[in-house]
Amino acid sequence: MPLFCSRAALLAALLYATAPAAFAQTKPATTQPKSTAASSANRQQLLLANEAKIDQLLKKLTLEEKIAMIHANSSFTSGGVKRLGIPEITTSDGPHGVRPEHGRDWTLDEGVNDSGTYLPTGNTLAATWNPTLGYAFGTVLGSEANFRGKDIILGPGINIIRTPLNGRNFEYLSEDPYLISKMVVGYIRGVQDQGVSACVKHYAANNQELHRNDIDVNMSERALRELYLPGFQAAVQEGGVHTLMGSYNKFRGQYATHNAYLMNDILKGEWGFKGLVISDWGSVHDTQQGLRNGTDLEMGTDLSLMYSSVDQTASAGMPALTPALYDRFFFGTAALEAVKKDKSLEPLLDDKVRRILRVMYKTNMLDGAKRAKGEYSTPAHQATALKVAEEGMVLLKNEGNVLPLRKTAKTYAVIGANATRENALGGGSSQVKAKYEITPLAGLQKALGPNAKITYAPGYKIARDQSADPQLIAQAVAAAKAAEVVIIVGGATHGYDYKVWSDNAYDAEGYDKPDMKMPFGQDELIKAVLAVNPNTVVVLMNGGPIDVSAWAGQAKGIVEAWYPGMEGGTALARVLFGDVNPSGKLPMTFPVKLEDSPAHKLGEYPSTPGDPLKQTYKEDVFVGYRYFDTYNVAPQFAFGHGLSYTSFEYGRLAVKPTSQGATATLTVRNTGKVAGAEVVQLYVHDDQASVNRPEKELKAFEKVFLKPGETKTVTLTLGSDAFRFYDEAKKQWVLEPGQFTLQVGSSSRDIRQTGTVKL
Repeated sequence: MPLFCSRAALLAALLYATAPAAFAQTKPATTQPKSTAASSANRQQLLLANEAKIDQLLKKLTLEEKIAMIHANSSFTSGGVKRLGIPEITTSDGPHGVRPEHGRDWTLDEGVNDSGTYLPTGNTLAATWNPTLGYAFGTVLGSEANFRGKDIILGPGINIIRTPLNGRNFEYLSEDPYLISKMVVGYIRGVQDQGVSACVKHYAANNQELHRNDIDVNMSERALRELYLPGFQAAVQEGGVHTLMGSYNKFRGQYATHNAYLMNDILKGEWGFKGLVISDWGSVHDTQQGLRNGTDLEMGTDLSLMYSSVDQTASAGMPALTPALYDRFFFGTAALEAVKKDKSLEPLLDDKVRRILRVMYKTNMLDGAKRAKGEYSTPAHQATALKVAEEGMVLLKNEGNVLPLRKTAKTYAVIGANATRENALGGGSSQVKAKYEITPLAGLQKALGPNAKITYAPGYKIARDQSADPQLIAQAVAAAKAAEVVIIVGGATHGYDYKVWSDNAYDAEGYDKPDMKMPFGQDELIKAVLAVNPNTVVVLMNGGPIDVSAWAGQAKGIVEAWYPGMEGGTALARVLFGDVNPSGKLPMTFPVKLEDSPAHKLGEYPSTPGDPLKQTYKEDVFVGYRYFDTYNVAPQFAFGHGLSYTSFEYGRLAVKPTSQGATATLTVRNTGKVAGAEVVQLYVHDDQASVNRPEKELKAFEKVFLKPGETKTVTLTLGSDAFRFYDEAKKQWVLEPGQFTLQVGSSSRDIRQTGTVKL
């Protein structure tokens, strides 16, 4: 979504039952329905019937009516044809909650019921490594979008986390395409089983916010195929996503939204995508290219042309859209004239309208069909938000078993501005108006009750001037000295007002972070507190990797809480005090320092030196742990890392070749005293490849829930795709015969068992 849209909105607005054991093992109430041969046949018959109806509608539509359907009708709707009973399509931003209600001119509606469920952000969901929760997450989002009358929810976002500085990393899932693929499928099916279309975004190579509107991204075909496309392919071919959003950037010289190679050749050609391609708001730049190169529905362009900057938008206001403004769409008057002059364009126009109508039939928008009314901000939805937050929090460090905290202490100091800060309305177009939001301090206060004394000190101030505040640090140190237990809640922050925070916007659309360091002088604060009270736990709330090297060696306990949604404070308290055993794993690598990140060490960021509009991904396929493990660079915290309050023993690995690949079987035993969950991760190493391959690549995982002393057998199945690489010369995937080593462990750097297989 464009920057000015978020600013205008901001300016206008300015359970699961949990078990008493140490780990709640309650399964999500919403589980994915199983497909049967009969149901598949029924779906096929319905699709054929709908295609016949679409043929009839296309014959009745005039050229002008077809054109009216392929561009926006207001800020979040596309044009309909009242004469034929074809409604507008209503969209809304996601991807972790339905955006506050907007009028047709971007202003926020007043007096409406749009305070809903604020789910944890995308990286929190990915950190659960639990595809079942992906489906539950999508179910909540789809149900609430349905209740609000939305036909398409603009999510999930699945761009590869390439650089720690990307301002939208919090929306995305991982640096690893396999983890993304497994999490995104459930999310999409959860949304669409509620009768609402998901919209996977941003296709493709939108891996930074800085220069996002004009950067021209270049990468090898192998990097494209092995890293940047698999999540989108899974969304299309496994998730059955109805719609897809093109990105702002260029790719190999042509804007991605109407990129012939990405849209025509790969998406609609190779993958057979039959759904609807929506432009990001204002990402169409050319009528002919848009008509010919796969864009189906143009959104937002009229406002993009009217306003060239945030300041102009704020000062000019947002006038209501009128028919005269449709001339500003590339798919408006210009498209109409183009089709009149060149009849060869008419089949392309018909295909776009067909795809729009196809989505309408799938979401029960035509022929008087009704879809079941959704639910809004229910206790069950809030319980899903809590569950995702609980399973997504990652225990990064626990020296001397400082965690879980005991509730026997009488005095606590809670330090850090993030302890009281609400995050729902931050981040840009993913903002959510939450029915409520439990902050970390509120969650801790409720958990400890009236008998414990809690002293709160902000410790730092979120301000343009990022330097440490000596007075606030002194207050925090005094509170820490007087307390038995100290909990620091720091990290980063969502930007609220882009004009005010443009110089230090953290985890916000439209801006990348200036660096990977802790902002607002937090390093000085944390070091000062640790010096006077070693019984201190540091909690991070942020959207991705952050530099903690200044004090990580001194801190006994570190917890990554991300942006954990409306129940975040409750989840945090339950994790800190052991009511929930943490089971989250990092979905991305935390470098020691920014210079260790491959995009900055080997690649180019934010652009090619001397040419701010071009960028080459020189790190190629060595993104994230693929780089750190191949080039022996020590991370601060490894991909897949996450500790537990119990311990797990891995049994001997048995590997068997199959006709399609291999199976890997082992036992996992909980050797501790509390229930917990372990994510068993399987990485593949090619022992002798003809190309330069990463040291290891994630190809299977399973989250295993175990009671104290319990043992379970885990069987991980690998298809042929787990062993292949993309051969650029042959332009196809290749499986070279030979030996492969399978590495199974608790993270990419904690391998417990190995085995080999010859294929």
